[in-house]
Amino acid sequence: MEEKSVLDGITPEDLENWRKAGKISAQALEYGGGLIKKNASLLEVSDLIEKKIIDLGGQMAFPAQISCDNIAAHYCADPDDKTIFENQVASLDVGVHIEGAIGDNALTVDLSGKWSELVKASREALNNAIKIVQIGTPLGEIGKTIQETISSHGFSPVKNLSGHGLDYYDIHTKPTIPNFDTGDKTELKKGMIIAIEPFATNGAGMIYEKERANIFALVNPKPVRSPFAREILKFVAENYKTLPFTTRWLSRKFGLGKTNFALRELLKNKIIKQFPPLPEKNKGIVSQAEHTLLIEDKIEILTKI
Repeated sequence: MEEKSVLDGITPEDLENWRKAGKISAQALEYGGGLIKKNASLLEVSDLIEKKIIDLGGQMAFPAQISCDNIAAHYCADPDDKTIFENQVASLDVGVHIEGAIGDNALTVDLSGKWSELVKASREALNNAIKIVQIGTPLGEIGKTIQETISSHGFSPVKNLSGHGLDYYDIHTKPTIPNFDTGDKTELKKGMIIAIEPFATNGAGMIYEKERANIFALVNPKPVRSPFAREILKFVAENYKTLPFTTRWLSRKFGLGKTNFALRELLKNKIIKQFPPLPEKNKGIVSQAEHTLLIEDKIEILTKI
């Protein structure tokens, strides 16, 4: 486990890792967005994006996620996923790490031709939020800007999803960056790395967790009885550390039956946690946009090509 934190100061070498992770993440996102077309396979697109990340010299900070229509986040291709792109509103979320330094970004593609204003709402909210960010900006002010921008387009922000801090091998840490005006007076500090991540919807502006997940992360490594679970736990700890992974990755190495058996035991023993898909409460269509920023005297958008 990495114990260093960005708030302890970033060395020049580590800063280059953050910049490289951000750049590769941005390149992979742009590449992936171009692959989301009618009649394309969600599974094949996901595999191609992840291959692109490796080819560019990065590692996955989390599996490629493509959440469609009323699913706001955390939809990841199953090993046998049959989803074909037709008229969906597809949100692509891509994360890359270099030695634990993470780039996290997202975009939305409207294949229906009906939701361009919704896509514009989340992207404009992100851009407007970035404009006000500096050392000392209150978190509530970021949320207020996001909410006002999305509302001006006639939509609602998803209130129980948020942006977040990033740290070494940690994709969700403090601070929480709200998508509405919480009144939070907590200020951004010099040296923070944050992901601003607006979600816009024509629904209620709330999500819930579905039951079945295929994204997991190691949270509490400890001995397990099953040889299958022990083998997969060892592999996860060595290859992903505390970063999220997916059933699809493990099943290609260990087989689906063995993988599912091990994951059930690891979940039961609270060794891993799961990240289920997140549908919008009223089945509203959801769009997403995201950038990773370094908070310094001059704000740096790390996920910008």
